[in-house]
Amino acid sequence: MTRNDRIAGTVLGAATVAMGLIAGAFYVFACAVMPGLARSDDRVYVEVMRDINDVIQNPVFLLSFLGALVLTAVSAWQLRGEPYRRWVWAATAAYALAFVVTVAFNIPLNDGLAGAGDPGALREEFEGPWVVWNGVRGALSTVASGCLARALVGYGRGRSVSLSPSGV
Repeated sequence: MTRNDRIAGTVLGAATVAMGLIAGAFYVFACAVMPGLARSDDRVYVEVMRDINDVIQNPVFLLSFLGALVLTAVSAWQLRGEPYRRWVWAATAAYALAFVVTVAFNIPLNDGLAGAGDPGALREEFEGPWVVWNGVRGALSTVASGCLARALVGYGRGRSVSLSPSGV
């Protein structure tokens, strides 16, 4: 195994971990955070979502959120000659769409919720669309995670063949 192979494998592995973290974050919002908040009154709902929107803008989350895209794209470029490259390109496309959904829909909705106004009206404009778009980005990032996992299997198989006695 060459140094470049190890680097490519490390980048693919890091992309898979970052993508899994992001898919998991969107999943937790879909399965627990938003259904839990749905039980709250309007004032509490708006306050808690504002707090979440503030605290999620931190280096750890941003590293994962941006890192998933960058690492997956770098991995796609590094593995461009490999037979499993299509899985990495599919992951790149799926997560790029999830990224666009976040930037085009979820973030503007978050920004709208930050504005002044009646909590009931703010919630009315925010909750339904945000939940739908979170589901979209959650599904896309989950697909991307699956594609990267499949690429890792291909990477591992390719390495085991080159390391086997018959491959030497």
